[in-house]
Amino acid sequence: MLKGRDKEGCQAYGRGPTMNRGLVIAISGPPASGKTTHAKFIAKRFKLRYVSAGQLFRRLASELGLSLEEFHKLAETDPKYDRLVDERSIEEAKKGNVVLEGHLTAWIVRKYADIAIYVKASLEARAMRLAKRDGKSLEEAMNEIRVREESNRQRYLKYYGIDIRDLTIFDLVIDTTYLEVNAVRHIIETYIKEYLKGKRAKLDVQST
Repeated sequence: MLKGRDKEGCQAYGRGPTMNRGLVIAISGPPASGKTTHAKFIAKRFKLRYVSAGQLFRRLASELGLSLEEFHKLAETDPKYDRLVDERSIEEAKKGNVVLEGHLTAWIVRKYADIAIYVKASLEARAMRLAKRDGKSLEEAMNEIRVREESNRQRYLKYYGIDIRDLTIFDLVIDTTYLEVNAVRHIIETYIKEYLKGKRAKLDVQST
């Protein structure tokens, strides 16, 4: 189980030294929460690479000579395929200078991430976004989100021992239900800037 804190207040499974790697940011959230939009903004604003779990999943399917649909079916019955994607996420985190995004990504790479961000919104708000984006009815969107969320929750708990309702690993949790995109960007940008400023100040003190 990925729970518990050490004596310094960090997660018990730790955070790797990222000083030489460059900034590593992980962003997670439920379906239609806006995590992809904000992850891409962070990457552009702070000149970082952008890597999503979806990209890694599609790349792995291609390497195995499978269609995305075929690979999804395999992943639903055998957790080793999800773990292969997780390994790729960790590899990318170790390279540094990256924003990693995905439903479970922040839990997987927490040890290597300087900052972990969780973006959430009410079911109704997310359903409205999904319906608008994919041309679905509001009812269809709500049902799709409910099914995906419960499936994800049970799978992650079974295979990883992670309860995705437990957000204690995150440095910043933002409820975007009533916030415009630019407002969320402002919050995230401010947090990252203040983090970097505080980190530089601490390093300056240590070097004197």
